[in-house]
Amino acid sequence: MFGGVWEKRFCIWVYRRREATRILQFGAGIRERLPPAPYEGYLLAMTSRIRNAYDIRVEEGVITPEPAQAALIGALERLETDLSKKGLFGALPEVKGIYIWGPPGRGKSMLMDLFYSSTPEQKKVRAHFHAFMARIHDLVKQWRDGTPRSRKDVFGTSKGDDPIPPIAALIASEARLLCFDELQVTDIADAMILGRLFEALFEKKVVLAVTSNRAPEDLYKNGINRQLFLPFIDIIRQRCDVVETAGARDFRLDRMAGAKVWFSPLDAEARQGFETLWSDLKGGEPEEPIALPVLGREVKLERTVGGMARATFNELCGRPLGPQDYLAVARRFHTLFLADVPLLSPANHHEARRLVTLVDALYEAKTRLVVLAEAAPEALYTEGVGAFEFERTVSRFNEMQSEAWLEQREEAEAA
Repeated sequence: MFGGVWEKRFCIWVYRRREATRILQFGAGIRERLPPAPYEGYLLAMTSRIRNAYDIRVEEGVITPEPAQAALIGALERLETDLSKKGLFGALPEVKGIYIWGPPGRGKSMLMDLFYSSTPEQKKVRAHFHAFMARIHDLVKQWRDGTPRSRKDVFGTSKGDDPIPPIAALIASEARLLCFDELQVTDIADAMILGRLFEALFEKKVVLAVTSNRAPEDLYKNGINRQLFLPFIDIIRQRCDVVETAGARDFRLDRMAGAKVWFSPLDAEARQGFETLWSDLKGGEPEEPIALPVLGREVKLERTVGGMARATFNELCGRPLGPQDYLAVARRFHTLFLADVPLLSPANHHEARRLVTLVDALYEAKTRLVVLAEAAPEALYTEGVGAFEFERTVSRFNEMQSEAWLEQREEAEAA
C-alpha cells in the first residue's frame, strides 16, 4: 500500500502516535518521576505536529539537525498549542505570535514552512512580506479612489475616510494566522503604515509569525522619519516572542563551498549539476512566485524559495528591465540562480547590456550567483556594442565564483 518515502513517514507517524498514547496511559507514573515542566515538555515533544514534521525530515536526510534550532522548535510548539486553544464561550483567545530573526542560512524559512504546513489552523496565509505590503497599498488605493458601491463590494462597508480599519477587517476575515518570510522595511510608505495596520490586526486577534534577518530594533534603521516607525517595533515586542536563530555558519555556504557555481555548456551534465545544486539548497521547501514593487509597477519572479530566486536569462534580460528592477532583485534575494544564458552576438547587444546591469546590481549587493550558460564567461559576448565594457562583467563573473565572494553576503548581513 505504501512505498518509499511515504511508507517511511507512515511508520514514523505510527511509532510516534504509539509513544504519545503510552505516555498518556502511564502519565501518572511519569509525573511521579519528573517535575511538571519537563513532563509537559516531553509530552508536547512527542505529540506536536511541528516537531514530528521536523524529525521526519531529519530521518529522511532532507535536513541536518542543528542544536541551535532547539529553542525555535520549542517556540513554534508553544504557538501551535496556543492556536489550538479556545477562549470563553468559544471565542478566539489572544495568542502571542513569533518573530524569528538571525543571519541567512540558519533554517528560518525552512522551519516557517514546516510550521505553516503542519499547523491545524485552517484560516492561515503564507506570503512574502513585500507581496503582502504591495496588496495593502493596493487596498489603500481602492478605498481612497473607490465609490461607496465599490468599497462595499470589496470591504463590506463604505463608511469613513480612514482605510486602515476596513483593510484590517478584510485581512482578519481571510486569515487568523499570518506567516511572513523575510520581513525587511526599506520603503517609507511601508514604514509609515505598519504600526497602525498591525495594531488594528492584533485587535482582531490576528496572530503573526514572521522571519527576518534583523532584530526588531534594527528594522528600517536610519530610515527617513524613523521615529514614526518606532511604535511598530514596540508592537512587535509586545505581541510576539522574539527568537534569535544562531548557528556557526550559513548551511548554504557549507553546501556551496567547493561546489561549482558556473555550469556550462548547456548540455545534460551541466543542467543536472545546476538542478542538483538548486534542489540541495532549497532543501525540500516549496517554490512560490513573488512580485517586487518597483516605481509603481511589479517585477515578477515565478520561482523563489525564501531568500533564493531562480530565473532564466530571457526572463531577466530578454525583456525591458532597468537598474531599479535589478537592484530590487539583488536587495531582496541573497542567492540568484540564472539559467540558460546563451552566447551573445551583435544582434543581442540590448540583452548583453541588461546582463551587465544585472551583474552590477548583484555584485554591489553581494548577492550570490549560480549560472547555467552556453559557455565560460570569457566567451559569452566577444563582439558587438559594449563588448569591451563586457570584459568587466567577465571579471565579476569570475570573482563571484570564489569562496571568498560567497562569504561576503553573510558578512554584509551581519554588519
